[in-house]
Amino acid sequence: MVAKKAGKKVVAKKAAKKAVKKAPAKKGVKAKAAKAVKKVSRKPAVKKAVKAVKKAAKSVKKAAKKA
Repeated sequence: MVAKKAGKKVVAKKAAKKAVKKAPAKKGVKAKAAKAVKKVSRKPAVKKAVKAVKKAAKSVKKAAKKA
């Protein structure tokens, strides 16, 4: 179970990093995404991490629209 959780966390981290890479390189957008990724890597709970990644992706999209 622990290994499974760890694996999911890695997947979540990778997804978050992908979101950062996809984020437009406009002011603040990448920084916001990176911050979200850091938050994800700090949280031990996988579900929370996945939620954070999704939230990050959403906020990145919003920021991209504004920028």
